[in-house]
Amino acid sequence: MEQQFEGKIAIITGAASGIGYTVAHHLASRGARVIGVDLSDSVGALMAELPGKGHHGIARNLTAPEAAGEIVEETIRVAGVPHILVNSAGVALLDAAVDVPAARWQATIDINLSASFYMAQAAGRVMVDAGYGRIINLASQAAVIGLDQHAAYCASKAAIVGLTHVLSLEWAPKGVTVNAVSPTVVETPLGKKAWAGEKGEKAKREIPVGRFAQPEEVASLIGYLASDNAAMITGSNVLIDGGFTTV
Repeated sequence: MEQQFEGKIAIITGAASGIGYTVAHHLASRGARVIGVDLSDSVGALMAELPGKGHHGIARNLTAPEAAGEIVEETIRVAGVPHILVNSAGVALLDAAVDVPAARWQATIDINLSASFYMAQAAGRVMVDAGYGRIINLASQAAVIGLDQHAAYCASKAAIVGLTHVLSLEWAPKGVTVNAVSPTVVETPLGKKAWAGEKGEKAKREIPVGRFAQPEEVASLIGYLASDNAAMITGSNVLIDGGFTTV
C-alpha cells in the first residue's frame, strides 16, 4: 500500500533536480505540501508545477549557517511546522587523494555534511517541540566502502551516517526519527552523464543486480521512511545498492 501524506509538510533540499526533485514529486503526488530548497532560482517554478497545491520554493545557499533557521522560519510562515525533512542537496567533487585541493575538500564538507546538519538541527528543534518528525539524510554507498578519487565524498557521506546515529539517539524519545539512505549510482540526468559509456557498463557489471538505481526507487524508500509506518525505524543507514556492498 502506498504511503499517503495528506496534511504533512515536507522540506526537501536539492529539490530542483535529481533525487531531490523526484522525492518532491513523490511526496506531493501523495498529498504532502512540499517546501523545496535549492541553490537554483528555478526551484520556485518547479515546485509550483508539482501535483497538488500550496508548494513553495526557496532559493538559498545552504552552506551559510544561518540559512537553515531562516528556511524553517519561512516554512512555518507559509505552510506550518514541518513534519518531514529530506536532506538531498549534495555534490561529488572527485580528485585523487594526493591532489584534493583544500577548497574542494572544504566545499564537499560544507555542502554534503555541514548543510545537512544545519538543516536537521533547525528542523529538529521545531519537530522535537511538536513531538513528531521524520528526517531522512541522503548518504551513499560511499559511506561504507572506499571508492577511487572519492576521498572528500566518502568522508562526507560516512560522517552523515555518524550524524544520523547521534540525532536518532537524541530525538527518538521526542517522536522524531532520523535515518540515512545510501544509494549506489542513481540514473538521474547527472548520473547518466557521469557514468556514460564503458565506465558505466563496467560499474553495472560490479553490481549483483546488474544495473544502477532509478530515482523513483530511492524516492519510494524515502517515502516509506517518512511515513507513519516507519515509526519504529530510526538510526538506520538503508543501502539501496543492488547488493554491491555485500560482495
